[in-house]
Amino acid sequence: MAQHAGVGAGEPEAAQRPQAGTHRDVPLGGRTRAGDEQTTPRQSTGRARIPLLDRVRAHERTSTFILAADDFLGAQGFTEHGFRHANLVGHIAFNVLTHLGHDPRTAELGAVAGYLHDVGNVVSRAHHGQTSAMLAYHLLLELDVDARDIAEVISAVGNHEEEYGVAVSPVAAAVILADKSDVHRSRVRKDASIEMDIHDRVNYAVQTSFLRVDPQARTLTLELVIDTAISQVLEYFEIFLERMIMCRRAAVTLGCNFRITVNGVQVL
Repeated sequence: MAQHAGVGAGEPEAAQRPQAGTHRDVPLGGRTRAGDEQTTPRQSTGRARIPLLDRVRAHERTSTFILAADDFLGAQGFTEHGFRHANLVGHIAFNVLTHLGHDPRTAELGAVAGYLHDVGNVVSRAHHGQTSAMLAYHLLLELDVDARDIAEVISAVGNHEEEYGVAVSPVAAAVILADKSDVHRSRVRKDASIEMDIHDRVNYAVQTSFLRVDPQARTLTLELVIDTAISQVLEYFEIFLERMIMCRRAAVTLGCNFRITVNGVQVL
């Protein structure tokens, strides 16, 4: 039976542009298929408490860096990269590894790596994966995390960007897939230009983004619902083709095939 790894559903009114999350106490699980927020682990299907992630989320310096990084990216016109994105990527990575049968500690490290993967944007967008890894090292050291576990996390964080990243481990592969699957209109900021910027337009056109894990078939399927009145499907692949190739390679690391469906039609 296929499992739900992560969700990002559309709003009931296409004309309404939601504001990106800017608070620390954001939902843990993203969104249900109906578009409702999953606000607690009990309500969040397939989510469990993740002790190390809870400790990282409660770490004040980490929270300050993530919030500041999102502010700095917003000033440059980038989509949301704050607590909503960090939480969602962490939990999708956790679920991918859990549903594929990896041990609980590996899944927990995937959650932490997913949560920290963009913290380096507080320094610069350029090479932020590697900067994020170095910041994650110091943050986890402050939390007295085992050196081997830190190594797993920072290798995944440092390899999540398509310009230089490689799925060097199951944790790294899960973070890549979780990060690249979070394309959704809720990431578009209120002052964005849908008409002028292709990234904002494509994100805003995506009403549902859902990563489905089928452990029996060994497939990872990114299921997209795109409003083609806002952006044509070709535009999605125009800007995200390199990311999708990276996802395919990450799936291979996990012993799976990567698939994409758009509006119910398989395109990969």
